[in-house]
Amino acid sequence: MAETQIEWTDATWNPVAGCSMVTAGCTHCYAMAMAKRLEAMGVEKYAGLTRRRGKHTIWNGFVKEDRDALVLPLAWKKPRKIFVNSMSDLFHERVSDSLIMDVWQVMRDTPHHNYQVLTKRPERMAEIVSKKIKTVLPNVWLGTSVENKEVVGRLHHLRLTPAAIRFVSFEPLIGPVGSVGLAGIHWAIVGGESGRAARPIREEWIDEIHVQCVRYRTAFFFKQWGTWGKDNKRRSKKANGREYRGKTWDEMPALSAAL
Repeated sequence: MAETQIEWTDATWNPVAGCSMVTAGCTHCYAMAMAKRLEAMGVEKYAGLTRRRGKHTIWNGFVKEDRDALVLPLAWKKPRKIFVNSMSDLFHERVSDSLIMDVWQVMRDTPHHNYQVLTKRPERMAEIVSKKIKTVLPNVWLGTSVENKEVVGRLHHLRLTPAAIRFVSFEPLIGPVGSVGLAGIHWAIVGGESGRAARPIREEWIDEIHVQCVRYRTAFFFKQWGTWGKDNKRRSKKANGREYRGKTWDEMPALSAAL
């Protein structure tokens, strides 16, 4: 298990390492720099997964399946919310169907944990879950990332995916998403980008998401402003904090959400 500072989960589990960039939300993915650091520390799992592009470290498209990591949650006796593949995407095209099925079996065998699977490839997730996995596990939450209006189509595929809880991560929110409609979506995470090259977030973009969360009774979790505050001034992530409209929003989906 890897302890984490991600506000909406308790731990991370990475049976896959490596990824590739698909849309604008991937541009400053923290996992790329983290993979490079882990490689420098001698962690073999992350060797050869990134390359340099100018001054930046980016994914090179290679993916490694770590079957040794599959057994880890079996030893965790204390119930946890577990973010699956914080350093990759379980539904990346280079991840085998068999590995995905094995991950599902571990999640089935550990019903005391709640697993949060987040992908930028919900079309493959919908196909595999619908046609190969078929069984809905009450402890598995399935989600997709939507960073701006250009990728809101991912929500269509998410709605087609059988799941006890469906969620969307509007992070990093780098543009307005418009009226997406959150019917069938139980949880929304919203957050700005952090880091030296972070792109700004606007309060009105958050407002339109929050209004829709209220309308569709979707739990609303505001993760962070990131590098840019609500006054559009640049400062540290810590200084900007997590308050939106005068309060901290840590809503979570009801575990009894309808299938």
